[in-house]
Amino acid sequence: MFATGVTVVTARGADGQLVGLTANSFNSVSMNPPLVLWSLALVSASLPVFATGAHYAINVLEAGQVALAEQFAARGVDRWAGVEHHPGISGAPLLAGAAATFECFNRSRHEEGDHVIFVGEVERCSHRTGASPLLYHGGRFYTEHPL
Repeated sequence: MFATGVTVVTARGADGQLVGLTANSFNSVSMNPPLVLWSLALVSASLPVFATGAHYAINVLEAGQVALAEQFAARGVDRWAGVEHHPGISGAPLLAGAAATFECFNRSRHEEGDHVIFVGEVERCSHRTGASPLLYHGGRFYTEHPL
C-alpha cells in the first residue's frame, strides 16, 4: 500500500552489452555525499553486470513512459528494441524522455534476504522541469493528480 515512482536502472557490461530493468525500489540515502539506493533480486539475470560493474544510471520515468516500464520489466524480449538512449558520463545508458537521471558510481552492495541492495554515489543528475512522474501502486501504474 505504498505508492512509488518508477525507474529503469541501466548499465553497460564489460563486454559492451546493455542491461536494464524496471525497479521501483529506489530511495535517497544521503545528501552529503549524495547517495541513492535500489535493490535487485538475487535470481535476476542482470545481477552479474550490476554486481561487477563500476557505474549505472537510474532513469526516473515520466507519466507517458508506461510502455517503457513494461518493456524493461518483460522477460524473454529485447528490452532495448526501439529504445532511444545515449551514453552518460561513465557509459551507462540514459533513456530519452526520462523525468530525471542519476548517474552513479557503484559504491557498495549489501545482500539481504533474497535481494542485493545497491548504494550508488551520484556523480551527476539532471531533471526535466515540469515532467510529471510515473507512479506505481497496488500493481497498477498511475500519474500524478494534484490535491
